[in-house]
Amino acid sequence: MHQFKSEQEAFWSGEFGMEYITRNQDTELLACNVNLFKRILASTQCVKSILEFGANIGMNLQAMQRIKPELNISAVEINEVACTELKKLNLTKVYHQSLLDFKVDYPRDFVLTKGVLIHVSPDYLDEVYQILYEASDRYICIAEYYSLIPTALPYRGHANKLFKRDFAGEMLERYPNLKLIDYNFCYHRDKRFGREDLTWFLLEK
Repeated sequence: MHQFKSEQEAFWSGEFGMEYITRNQDTELLACNVNLFKRILASTQCVKSILEFGANIGMNLQAMQRIKPELNISAVEINEVACTELKKLNLTKVYHQSLLDFKVDYPRDFVLTKGVLIHVSPDYLDEVYQILYEASDRYICIAEYYSLIPTALPYRGHANKLFKRDFAGEMLERYPNLKLIDYNFCYHRDKRFGREDLTWFLLEK
């Protein structure tokens, strides 16, 4: 049995992670993701390769494939069942492992987290930031719950499984050569952008 560094990794690799798969696979979500990533990718140039951390079954990546079918896309995913689904897509590579275990083999043009950093233990965020930074050759996109003050919230009846903060701001402070290119807020009542409140930030090296 794999020895994870944090309780959050074990949580998402197991049964709860499989329940998440069931809740997050429908045509409405895919359409919302297409709208979202059209906006984000419009602020980029010459993106040919993408790496998503915590890709689950690839709803974000499928949206980007629809926008730019020629993309070279890879995914890192901790849940075995989700990885099985990812391997059915036309991806370059699927890494079945925790974000915290990932070793950068080569940098991609565009690195993405969406609804992932909020589930990482704050004790390991510095480590995660370094992985994101090293994995990106140019762009880092962070789409997460935002809070100026770091805050822990209950998540579907579970404690210590959801944390919101200014992830992008912390990366900008940590890496002086990063700059903010674009950002926006997705409101759950806006049918173009999906079913939850989400703030995305596009950073560039």
